[in-house]
Amino acid sequence: MAATTEEPFRALLEAAPDAMVIVDDAGVIRLVNAQTETLFGYPRRELLGRHIEVLVPERFRGHHPDHRLGYAASRQVRPMGAGLELYGLRRDGREFPVEISLSPLETPEGLLISAAVRDVSERRAAEERFRALLEAAPDAMVIVDEQGAIQLVNAQTEALFGYAREDLLGRQVEVLVPERFRGHHSDFRHGYVVNRRARPMGAGLELYGLRRDGGEFPVEISLSPLETPDGTLVSAAIRDVTERKSAEEMLARLYEQQRHVALTLQRSLMGSPPDVGDAHGEPVLPGPAGGRGGRRLVRPHPAGGRPGRRVVGDVMGRGLDAAAVMGQLRSASHALAKTGMPPWQLMRALDAVVSELPDQFVTCCYLVVDADAAEITMCSAGHLPVLLVTPGGEVTRLPVEVSVPLGVGEVPHHETRHSVEPGSVLALYTDGLVETPDSDIEGQVDGLAAALEKAVTTTDGLEAAADRLLAELLPDADDNPDDVTLLLVRIPDTPVTSQSMLLAADPSSVGAGRRFLRSTLAQWGRDEEHLRETACLLTSELLSNAVNHSRGPVRLRLRQAGRELSVEVCDGSPVLPQARFAEPDAESGRGLLLVDSLASSWGTLPTAEGKAVWFSLPLPAPRTDPRPLPAPGRTPAEPPTQSD
Repeated sequence: MAATTEEPFRALLEAAPDAMVIVDDAGVIRLVNAQTETLFGYPRRELLGRHIEVLVPERFRGHHPDHRLGYAASRQVRPMGAGLELYGLRRDGREFPVEISLSPLETPEGLLISAAVRDVSERRAAEERFRALLEAAPDAMVIVDEQGAIQLVNAQTEALFGYAREDLLGRQVEVLVPERFRGHHSDFRHGYVVNRRARPMGAGLELYGLRRDGGEFPVEISLSPLETPDGTLVSAAIRDVTERKSAEEMLARLYEQQRHVALTLQRSLMGSPPDVGDAHGEPVLPGPAGGRGGRRLVRPHPAGGRPGRRVVGDVMGRGLDAAAVMGQLRSASHALAKTGMPPWQLMRALDAVVSELPDQFVTCCYLVVDADAAEITMCSAGHLPVLLVTPGGEVTRLPVEVSVPLGVGEVPHHETRHSVEPGSVLALYTDGLVETPDSDIEGQVDGLAAALEKAVTTTDGLEAAADRLLAELLPDADDNPDDVTLLLVRIPDTPVTSQSMLLAADPSSVGAGRRFLRSTLAQWGRDEEHLRETACLLTSELLSNAVNHSRGPVRLRLRQAGRELSVEVCDGSPVLPQARFAEPDAESGRGLLLVDSLASSWGTLPTAEGKAVWFSLPLPAPRTDPRPLPAPGRTPAEPPTQSD
């Protein structure tokens, strides 16, 4: 190259950041810069005039002249990094990876070719480390460009999807997506490229992969953006979760089986919940049994005019053990409530039962409702506040002295008594209705009070109120981690008519009691012959037993509530009578069998003075034209000593 031609290039070559080598169309080196000397280790004078192949490794020299001649013929600019695997050769014989940019230069002396040579050893080393990490990854790794073309995969991808590596490179990533998802996948992919946020594995999406053989399988995918000089790449770590999904399904089935067993055990121990308005609802002590424990809706309608008794409790723990403990306590509370003992005494007895059970604590609330007196007596062992809804819709917490849970032992339990308006509703519940891990229990109870007010005042009946309350507080009840028990009790507002008299423990009192019964029924306008005769017959049987087998005085009590007549005979003997079959020639022993046959219901209860035996009869529908009724009171024929 002439000096006049060489001079314009020299300053430019020396300022270039890459090694610059200029050769003629015969491949002879005409010009190099200082970076070429540094990169290849040759002094400039040793390169000038030599063929360019001196800088090419021996293994490529055989084909290099043909490539050079082909380029001289085409004379197209080839940019740096054109996807070719190129290597240079240093003076000491070491090879190193390079990228080469070629440009043709037309000069008066002929064609020259400018080659910018860049050492990419460090970048190739980094790529090799990246590839090694990619191959070492436990998951299938797929790297795609912004257009969704697969640029890189690892061996785990080949094993997971069944493709050879060369069959995937360059293809759209949708080849690994089931056909039914492909329509929207490109939109999701473009949206991710725009947002470019890392998405962790198991982000709650139901994803599936497609193998080469057409089989689908569930996967979890973690996405990460990779910023490169050539644009954004997206790295997808793909994990086959088939085994885990199968294990989860098996665990779910096992859980459902255990839950079914627990609930079956719970229901068998608890019995079916009584319907609203059931006159014989039993005390209930629901507790956890895996999932929702159910609800209890009871309107206290005490048989024979006796106080209605209700128990709500919560057993610590879940599953079969808790259900078994719950069953034991339910049986104990049922038996103890039948004795008529006061709430504080029942709590003490239950406390003794729980103390015998290892590592058990139970919260419990015992409620006795005297509908005649519109009065309730309560005792709470660590249970949540009882809410009262007045007939006007105001909700308050009953001021009940709360003691420690059952199972602590040696701590007295106190009972409190409150007057309530007829028509009021009481709400008892377990903590599953209001307790959450991240909330204040007091605030949750206040929220329950607000929801209770709305439910009771805007719905008809306890059933509808409970449904609305549960729907508002537990919209997704199946996912609730704890059991829920809700007990709504309405104080009856049905007018009650009651009369009673004291009788001596004398056979003549049987006739006096019958006359009192007939007179009272006449005053109440209930002198239907069938009702009068049946009531007199059964009353005679109860009075005869009281006179013959107990000590006086004897109290006869008549009660009319709604469509039911109740007759109760109280005496001073604590021995409860039992119905039995009498011998054919026996003169007694058939009275209670007769009561059992003719009464709609009957029973016995211990009292503070002794016992009470009662029966109930349904009242006929009221007459359309009733005669005027005298005011209830003592009849003229009734001796003063027998009046109430």
